[in-house]
Amino acid sequence: MYVCGITPYDATHLGHAATYLAFDLINRIWRDNGHEVMYVQNVTDVDDPLLERAERDGEDWRDLAERETALFRDDMAALDVLPPDHFVGAVEAVDEIAELVDRLRTVGATYDLGGDLYFSVAAEPHFGSIGGYDAETMRMLAAERGGDPDRPGKKDPLDPLLWRTQRPGEPSWDSPVGPGRPGWHVECAAIAVNRLGMSFDVQGGGNDLAFPHHECSAAHAQVASGEWPFARHYVHAGMIGLEGAKMSKSRGNLVLVSRLRADGVEPAEMRLGLLSAHYRSDRDWTSDVLDEAAGRLARWRAAVTQPTGPDARPTLQAVRERLADDLDTPAALAAVDTWATAALSHGGDDPAAPALTRDAAHALIGVRL
Repeated sequence: MYVCGITPYDATHLGHAATYLAFDLINRIWRDNGHEVMYVQNVTDVDDPLLERAERDGEDWRDLAERETALFRDDMAALDVLPPDHFVGAVEAVDEIAELVDRLRTVGATYDLGGDLYFSVAAEPHFGSIGGYDAETMRMLAAERGGDPDRPGKKDPLDPLLWRTQRPGEPSWDSPVGPGRPGWHVECAAIAVNRLGMSFDVQGGGNDLAFPHHECSAAHAQVASGEWPFARHYVHAGMIGLEGAKMSKSRGNLVLVSRLRADGVEPAEMRLGLLSAHYRSDRDWTSDVLDEAAGRLARWRAAVTQPTGPDARPTLQAVRERLADDLDTPAALAAVDTWATAALSHGGDDPAAPALTRDAAHALIGVRL
C-alpha cells in the first residue's frame, strides 16, 4: 500500500487525520487476516507551498519541514496510527526521482519548456482513466490543485511538470536532467515503484488527489516501466469540514490535532469521532461529533471494566465483517455499542468477554480502552 503523505508546511489537521485513519484500518484488517503488509508513505519536504511559507516566516525551509514532519509523526502516534514501513522524504529520494525523470526523457515522453521538463500526457493512453473526468474538468482541477494548465508553450494544458530547473534562491540538486528539483507527481511515482514495484495493491489518499496527483503519478510510472497498472486499486478518503464550511488554510478554520490534544481532547475521542462516518463521505466536524465520541469512549471503557459480560465473539465477528465491507466504520462502532450497552445494562456470564472486546477495539479499530 502506498499512501500520499503531507507537505509539511503546517500542522496536522483533522482532514489529514481522517485520511490516515482510513488507511490505518486497511493496514489493521490486512494484518488481522494474516497478510504481510508493506506500507509506504512519502513526505513532500520540498515544494512550492513549503518554500513560500518558509520565505513568509523568514525561516529556513529545511527547518520548517523537519519541525512539521516531526509534529505530524507525533500526532499520528497519538492517534494510534501504525507507522508505515517506509516513510520517505522527497529530499532523500531526489536521486531516484531524477532517475525516473531521465527514464521518461529517454523513452520520449518529455519536452523542455524554458528549461523546465514536462511530461506529455499523450504518451500514456490510459491517462484520465483513474478519475474518469472529462478534459474541461481535469483542466479546472489541475488549476485548483497545483498544476499550471495556462502556462504558454505547453503541448497540452494537462501536461505536468517533472523537473523544475534551478532558479535563484530555490533549492536545487544536480541530476542527469540538469540542476533543479522534482515536480510533485513524479516524486510519488518513484518512491512507490522503487519500494513496491508495479501493480501494488492500494494507492491511497484524500479524494482531492484523484486528479491530478494520482492520475499523473500513475502515468509517469506506467510510461517509464512499460507496464500497467501502477496500482490495482485506488482508494480515496472524503474531506472534513467545520460546522458546515470547508476546512482550509485560506479560511483559517483548520482544526489541528495538536491543538485539540493541547486542549485536553483525548486522541481516542478524535479517532472515534472521525470514524463515526464513512471514510469516503465528505463530512463535518462539529462539537456534537466530539461530544458523541467522548460519550461512546466512556461507555466502552466502563463496559470492558466489568468482571464479566455477554459473549463477545459475535461482536468480534460483526466488527470484522463490517470493516471488510468497504470500511463500514459506523456499523463496526455500532456493533461494539450493542455489546457495551448489554454489558452495562444486564451484564453477562462470560469472564473473557470484556478482554476480548477491549482487544478487538484496539487491534481492529485502533481505540485503546
